[in-house]
Amino acid sequence: MSVIKEQDIIDSIAGACQYISYYHPEDFVKGMVEAYEKEESEAAKNAIAQILINSKMCAMGHRPLCQDTGSVNIFIKVGLNAKLELSKELEEVLNEGVAKGYTDPDNTLRYSVVSDPAGERKNT
Repeated sequence: MSVIKEQDIIDSIAGACQYISYYHPEDFVKGMVEAYEKEESEAAKNAIAQILINSKMCAMGHRPLCQDTGSVNIFIKVGLNAKLELSKELEEVLNEGVAKGYTDPDNTLRYSVVSDPAGERKNT
């Protein structure tokens, strides 16, 4: 039976949060390149080129594609032959991974969600 350790889950979630903040999906980039090649309007070509340049700069510099880094939704599948080795509830472990990903000192991500939007508006 495979054992998945708590710290591995935290590190994996943190890494995923960082990764998705600075890489566009491959199909998006390919689609933008195709659109650039087909586009006839010079202004539209320039706009598409700028998006592609920004995408490349973000990937190379590991900087967010957008200042609004969204909110995180995590879907987990655990195989029948896997065991989670946790010291706390899985939700707490996942939240710790997200927090670690968003507060990475090399690329701190902007908090996008507040815990009480009608009241204190504390960032989560």
